Amino acid sequence: MAENAASLGQFDFAGDDHVVPFQVEGLDVRGRAVQLGPLLDAILARHDYPMPVARLLAEAVVLTVLLGTSLKFEGKFTVQTKGDGPVDLLVADFSTPENVRAYARFNEEALAKAVAEGRTEPEQLLGKGVLAFTIDQGRFSQPYQGIVALDGASLEEIAGTYFRQSEQIPTRVRLGAAELFDRDENGKPRHRWRAGGLIAQFLPEAPERMRQPDLHGGDGDDGARRHLEDDAWAEARSLVETIDADELTDPLVGTERLLYRLFHERGVRVYEPKAVYDRCSCSRDKLKGVLQGFSAEEIEASEENGEIAVTCEFCSTTYRFEVSEIEAA
Repeated sequence: MAENAASLGQFDFAGDDHVVPFQVEGLDVRGRAVQLGPLLDAILARHDYPMPVARLLAEAVVLTVLLGTSLKFEGKFTVQTKGDGPVDLLVADFSTPENVRAYARFNEEALAKAVAEGRTEPEQLLGKGVLAFTIDQGRFSQPYQGIVALDGASLEEIAGTYFRQSEQIPTRVRLGAAELFDRDENGKPRHRWRAGGLIAQFLPEAPERMRQPDLHGGDGDDGARRHLEDDAWAEARSLVETIDADELTDPLVGTERLLYRLFHERGVRVYEPKAVYDRCSCSRDKLKGVLQGFSAEEIEASEENGEIAVTCEFCSTTYRFEVSEIEAA
């Protein structure tokens, strides 16, 4: 064995902001797991979101990273919620092979009222609406979008509903986010955000084994013809469900160690981790191109003191353009 090789279960092998693909051959399961630290903290600190909003967006970022890193082509994967609650919009997107960005929109007055009344559960903050997954392979193909209602107690549960209704692969998703309070190297108090997650999918060689139990048909359904869940998947799903939310975010656990805790009896194999980065795709040239499509009336309405200022909702970078350079294009 190479001197620098790491054994399964070693602390902090992949480290933060690295997605770890894994396989449990004994259960015909493949998946990915991740812990996000500095990347997530930078995204949330940039906007100084209130705690309930930051926690929701953190989980959306984890979900986006877990699913986006599975793309085998050049493109973009987006997770977006739109609802009628105080947090009416969450957007996180992953541009292959490694770039992540995200932002949230919320009504300050409605959020403050919800917090004062103790209505801070995800379903109460998001309200009624939809969760959409969008895959965009570029201008030469049509984007694919899958949509599910915001009908669940958490993003984890809503995502599970999507996979149950829309995908043919049995899938279990776990998500978690936490605030970390500690001290920096100078002993000063420090606040950081962390988040983690795991997705496991059942991929046996025989496709018929992937059949999931039929949903209950309501009154009069005695369940006689409902399919039984495959034993291997039932075991894998049960193991994933034992994960405590703290384990997903604990910097002392580490992704490989968590996977070892879950699956060591069945034999879990981890693959080379994939780094992800907090990088926005905005640019001055892109925004200038957008402004050049404005009508004269729109340019006039956007102009102030002879210039137009555009701030990226994702990274908060402000670009300033002289009106003359837009009109001259």
